[in-house]
Amino acid sequence: MTFHDQQSQIAERLGVAKSFDAAAEAEQRIRFLADYLRASSLQSYVLGISGGVDSLAAGMLAQSAVESLRSQGHEAQFIAVRLPYGTQADEADAQRSLQVIKPDRVVTIDIKPATDAMLEAVRVEGGDLLDTARLNFHLGNIKARQRMIAQYALAGTTRGLVIGTDQAAEALMGFFTKFGDGAADILPLSGLTKRRVRAIATHLGAPDELVFKVPTADLETDAPLRPDEDVYGVTYDEIDDFLEGKDVSEVARQKIIATHYASSHKRALPVALV
Repeated sequence: MTFHDQQSQIAERLGVAKSFDAAAEAEQRIRFLADYLRASSLQSYVLGISGGVDSLAAGMLAQSAVESLRSQGHEAQFIAVRLPYGTQADEADAQRSLQVIKPDRVVTIDIKPATDAMLEAVRVEGGDLLDTARLNFHLGNIKARQRMIAQYALAGTTRGLVIGTDQAAEALMGFFTKFGDGAADILPLSGLTKRRVRAIATHLGAPDELVFKVPTADLETDAPLRPDEDVYGVTYDEIDDFLEGKDVSEVARQKIIATHYASSHKRALPVALV
């Protein structure tokens, strides 16, 4: 199989379209959210807002979807959730995102007490199993999973569904926590490269300072706001070019493909003996 065949197959599996129009995509994804909530006979969408462009774009789509449903006589609301671990370094960006989205309801839940308690509980009996050199990495994964616990708690009590922010660039690289931010009921950004997520956010009226903010998962306490690209070893432009069928350097190609296949288990359903 040639590189271009492999590149094309991966992009197709991740749902990346060959052409893109921001206005058409935004309309389609708003309709997708509205139709699914109505068909489910549920009444709310819940989404964690981090201050990054992915949750910003997904939040704007969700708010538009529930407003559309209400205009048709359906009961629907969008609940935006702030989930800081104590004090978030880019809290101002998160608050600015909320101002742009204008959600029906904002709920703030500090995940620090639950996260720290869980890590301590693990250390009581299994401390010798933890890689102390990667303790902040392990803590980061607990943070991501605690955030999803909180979102599902809210969804469960409001007859709701949890929105995930997974998009094609992060899916390609496996850059999400399994059963953390990788867990959700619906993914309105699926199949979009990072630049296409930005284009949709811009189309919906988001300001450039939020759209083009340096992306960060901000999970590791010892490296706050560490850029995603530092973790990847390649840039989002290279990842997006790969997904959009464009040429990338040999170094970037090898890094992207190796990371993609090494993270395959994160994109798969649980394995079962049938």
